[in-house]
Amino acid sequence: MAQDETGAAPAQSNGAQQQPTLPKMQILGQFVRDLSFENIAAQKSTQSQLQPDIQVQVAMDARKRSTENQYDVIMKLKIESKTKGDTPEPIFLLEIEYGGIFSIENVAEEQLHPFLLIECPRMLFPFVRRIVSDVTRDGGYPPLNLDQMDFVALYRQQLAQRQAAQQKADA
Repeated sequence: MAQDETGAAPAQSNGAQQQPTLPKMQILGQFVRDLSFENIAAQKSTQSQLQPDIQVQVAMDARKRSTENQYDVIMKLKIESKTKGDTPEPIFLLEIEYGGIFSIENVAEEQLHPFLLIECPRMLFPFVRRIVSDVTRDGGYPPLNLDQMDFVALYRQQLAQRQAAQQKADA
């Protein structure tokens, strides 16, 4: 039997110590569910050289598919660009719903909801970011490169909004 430098035989595991099962996530597919780009400034034949004020609203949704361990996750973005100043004029409006089909295993039931609405959107975000950049560039504007998003903060914000709506409904 082998010995370590102290002369003691190493402990044998014989399967007594089980390795924890790690979560497993696989992206099975991605798709644009809905995309709308309205170039308001071009429709009004106005060209503004002002610095735009851009507002981004984000929402996430997830649901179980009929196949075991499969989930749909949808990221919804609404991006409004307006001119800065006393009377802001709309420049463009971009709305996108981007989805992913995920296979998720070894995630505890109580951790599944945050996993779906934090980790899955984190995987989809680079693709959504590229689409937004391409659409704004193709719309005649400089490409809009979205900043990184804190999906944990967004998840907490959505939970707080749901709780507030639930309390309002109960009152």
